[in-house]
This record gives sequence, structure tokens and C-alpha cells, in this order.
Amino acid sequence: MTPVAVVTDSTAVLAGRGSVTTVPLQVVLDGVSHTDGTLAPGLLAQSMRRRSPVSTSRPTPHVFLEAYERLVEQGADAIVSVHLSSALSGTVDAAASAAVDSPVPVRVVDTQTIARPLGVAAEEAAVLAAAGADLDACEAAARRVTAASEVVVYVDTLEHLRRGGRIGGAQALLGSALAIKPILEVRDGAVQPLERVRTAGRALGRLEAICLERAGRIRASGATLDVAVHHLDADERAQTLCDHLAASLEEQPRVVELGAVIGAHVGPGTIAVTLAPRFES
Repeated sequence: MTPVAVVTDSTAVLAGRGSVTTVPLQVVLDGVSHTDGTLAPGLLAQSMRRRSPVSTSRPTPHVFLEAYERLVEQGADAIVSVHLSSALSGTVDAAASAAVDSPVPVRVVDTQTIARPLGVAAEEAAVLAAAGADLDACEAAARRVTAASEVVVYVDTLEHLRRGGRIGGAQALLGSALAIKPILEVRDGAVQPLERVRTAGRALGRLEAICLERAGRIRASGATLDVAVHHLDADERAQTLCDHLAASLEEQPRVVELGAVIGAHVGPGTIAVTLAPRFES
């Protein structure tokens, strides 16, 4: 165990870089609670298409405190706890509450993002920790990644975001939802409208163009670009978009199926592209 340990939550998409401890959220489907990561995305998508009731819940402060205490027992003398946006979940609040009772200092980072950028932030902090960086440097690395990250999303319908209360500024699009295919983004931690497009095909074309433009901005900072195409029950569309992006980018994007917690709020058919800088390498 390095002196600084890194913790994140199960909405982070990790690639195995650095040692990161994950605290899971919960998904409640048809009244049955599942630990995030144990519910197959395909089963979730099928259930949502049948309009089965689905909800999510954050980890409790007690669960976080147990994770912190285990890391201290393994030799950590400080912890960076890196989590999804507080505008989308109370997970940050639970981590902060547990940090008060932690036996070692805990820096809780509200990344104001989700999915792969959250994972990159945790991994950057963990790689630095393994190299001997102190708590300040590890925290700063996580914040630097998320400050420059982009999340652009196509959803088949806004209904799932509305039901889950995560619709944010996209609420303004509800009145015309039947006539458009919305492109959204995570901005300042919340879901915000970006563009309105008439068909799914055009929406995915615009999603590609927007992401290529924003990739150039991130690369200009001198960082290595991490690109992921996330989806829920839309593998063919996601792979096609990934191939298109790969043809225009130096980096090789990868396709990632959304976990149940995020999938429960965006619904089947969702495609999201995430762009995150990796400064450590």
C-alpha cells in the first residue's frame, strides 16, 4: 500500500492503471436491490423497456468509513476519495461525512463528471501515489483531469432522466421531446442541453463532429487523450461511432457498456462519448 490511497465509486470506468479502491452504489430493480456491477446491462435494458421500476442509491457514510479504515490498516496514511458529480448523486456527501471520522486525512473530490473521465481522474491520482506523490499532488491530479474532461450524450428519450430527477437544464427540452433527438452534455456537473436534432442518424453524426472538435482542444494542452464510447443496449451504433472516431483520431477509442447506475438514468439506446486528458504519462 502506498502512503496515499485512492478511492472512487462504481460509476467510474477504470482501465486498470494504478491501485484504486471502488465503493459500489446500489440499483433497485423491481423492488430488488443489486450492488452496482452485478446487474447485467442487458437485463437492465430489457426491464426498462418493459417500464419496470428502477432506482439507484448512494453508498452510506458507514460503507465509506469501512473502506477508509481498511486502507489505513493496509498502510495508507492519507486518502483521496474521487467521485461522480454531486449534482447527479449524493455519493460525494456520503464520502465527506465519512471523512470526518476517518483515522487519516481524506480529501473528497467532487469531479463534476461521470464514467470514464471519473475513472481517469482516479487512475491519474493512483499512478502518482504509487510514484510517491503526496496528498496535495494526488488530489490536484484528479482535479486537473476532470476540469478538462468532456462528456457528450445522445439519448433516445429524456423520460428516464426526468423520472430519476437528473435532467438538469435539459428540462427545457421536454416540451419538444417527441419531435427531437437531444444531444446533451455534462457541464458544471449537471446534464445540460447542447443541440436538438431531428433524427437519430443526424444526432450521432453531430455527436461525432462535436467530439472531434473538443478532442482537439484537450490535445492542445499537451495531454494524452483518453476516448471512450459508452452505450446501453446499443452496441452496433456504439461500435460504428467508435470506428468513425478512430479514423480521425490519433488515439484508439474503446467501446464501454454503461453500468447499471448510470444506465438506469439515461435508458436503453443511449450513446455517450467521453474525452479525458491523461497528464501522468
